[in-house]
Amino acid sequence: MIILADGKTNEVAQRTDADGVLWVRLGELPEATGWQMKPEGACLGEICVPLPEHKREEWIADADDWVWFNYSGFADMLGQKYVRDGDVWSLGSVPAVRQMGLESAIAPDFEVTQCNGDTLRLSDLRGRKVVLFTWASW
Repeated sequence: MIILADGKTNEVAQRTDADGVLWVRLGELPEATGWQMKPEGACLGEICVPLPEHKREEWIADADDWVWFNYSGFADMLGQKYVRDGDVWSLGSVPAVRQMGLESAIAPDFEVTQCNGDTLRLSDLRGRKVVLFTWASW
């Protein structure tokens, strides 16, 4: 299975049940999604989301000699959008992270390849005024 998240492509073990729920091995969760399990809950950087103890069976399961995390159920709880096409899952941004970016008024860093082949990152222009124009043919 392939997970597209946060600009990265990760191939991870697959366990999708009959309802189309995405289960990710707990050990592969940080690499695949950026989230990691801590005593306070699932954490993405400084954001930690406590997992309801009374719903533990819905979030974490032991199967096939591995511990699995119900990522699509977790994403539904957060309001994170995702889409599946066969064995490929594409995860949208986490609303809380997106909100933090809006509140700080700092655009997320990205990079583009210029016509001369050099790479330009938005962070290279920090401290300067930047106007960004985008275009797509579709």
